[in-house]
Amino acid sequence: MRPVAAAGGRRPEVRHFHLTLSLERGAVTAARHDVTAALAEFGYPSHTAFSDAVLLVVSELVTNVVQHAADRSPTLDVGVTAGPGELVITVEDRDPRIPDLAPAAVGGGLRVVTELATEYGGSLVAQPLPLGEGKSMQVRLLPPVGAR
Repeated sequence: MRPVAAAGGRRPEVRHFHLTLSLERGAVTAARHDVTAALAEFGYPSHTAFSDAVLLVVSELVTNVVQHAADRSPTLDVGVTAGPGELVITVEDRDPRIPDLAPAAVGGGLRVVTELATEYGGSLVAQPLPLGEGKSMQVRLLPPVGAR
């Protein structure tokens, strides 16, 4: 996400959150807890449809790493970037296998993520990390007006 100059030459505020987790019991709960705190710091109140959607996206992506990549990735990274008019959630792991995101190929978790991304005017992208060191799942959401 590239910041765009605001009126008067100021750059709009972009906030970042990053978390590295071991793939141990409780990884999903830890990710949800810390992302909830980050959303609050970014000005997104908890227990709204939007913040609940963000937490569900995080839960599903982290669960996928735990279920499908734990043998290849001892850790995962969760990132949240909030900028003007968008929120981007990134989950990275060390497993280089990229999931097929075709509608007929995705499982239930990625189907939920895709549906939420669509509902919030965004997208889901899976891409390799540099040097084949894993993959990145990135979900872009457009928060509703007044979400924060």
